[in-house]
Amino acid sequence: MRPRTVRTVLASVTAGLAAAACLTAAGPAQAGNGSGPGHACSPSVGIERFSDALDKTTYQDTFVGNLSALAVDRDGSLAALSDRSALFSLDGRTLQPRAVRPLADESGAALDSEGLVVDRDGTYLVSSETEPSIRRYSRDGRILDRLPVPDALRVAPAGRAAANGTFEGLTLLPGGRTLIAAMEYALSGDSAGTVRLQTWRRHGADGFRLGAQYAYRTDPGLGVSEVTATPDGRLLVLERGFTAGAGNTVRLHLAEPRHATDTSGIAHLTGQDGVRPVRKTLLADLADCPDLGATAGQPQPNPLLDNIEAMTVTGRSDGRLHVLLASDDNQNAAQTTRFYFLRVRL
Repeated sequence: MRPRTVRTVLASVTAGLAAAACLTAAGPAQAGNGSGPGHACSPSVGIERFSDALDKTTYQDTFVGNLSALAVDRDGSLAALSDRSALFSLDGRTLQPRAVRPLADESGAALDSEGLVVDRDGTYLVSSETEPSIRRYSRDGRILDRLPVPDALRVAPAGRAAANGTFEGLTLLPGGRTLIAAMEYALSGDSAGTVRLQTWRRHGADGFRLGAQYAYRTDPGLGVSEVTATPDGRLLVLERGFTAGAGNTVRLHLAEPRHATDTSGIAHLTGQDGVRPVRKTLLADLADCPDLGATAGQPQPNPLLDNIEAMTVTGRSDGRLHVLLASDDNQNAAQTTRFYFLRVRL
């Protein structure tokens, strides 16, 4: 989505990272200039390269863009979710599309699809911020299930969430038992910048049931655009904002939810309620990355930046995670579908 102005068992994870080795074995077509391992954004984060290979392209008459989520699929390919109800399978080496599946709700209407998880049985969990909702889809795009959502997280007037500000991020913790969805912005009645992370717990054949909820405080003017679990059970969190005439702010944080207060029974988060929020640590402001020769179609603090809102861990080596980001171009000539290849030391 366009940001507002101013603003899987541990074994499953390990297997997914192993299957994804091909994603880091070779660079994609049309990688950015100056690629290499030594391009530091911060002491914890370096950028290896970027790729604009898919920008303003089509596949099987479907626009390849509007990308809002990424996940490593079981065969090592990339699953890339468009917020226009399309799920692409991308080649892990070249990023070129190999298949596309249309997605829809129960009535056949399009989704504002924003979050993606490949579950351990190979089915897809997809969040849409329209209601919001989380649905399970088969490999061929059929709806299999729908998860419950707390009333307060629904878009007003059904709940207290703002339209276009709900389930922007989705991830499955190691062990495959806990699913987490991140709201993008605060609920009405909560303090500005205090967003809620909702969890579900897996209960065997009964599927996922509602679990704990946590408060996460964003940097001023920013919202959560994606969350991705690390192999040790923490979260990588992308915070993003946009200011007309100035461009995007994109920051990568490491978050630890395990000691945070369960806020599922707290109606309003005011900052003076004794709630212990999710602890976070800034890993990098991506404006501090070298631009690697990138260009931008609109003002940006760094021409490398765009509307980044997709993220997945594709592997690890030498004590660092290989993290892939992608931007949502909103099918806009001034924005770019761009992939970013990072190495992150936790």
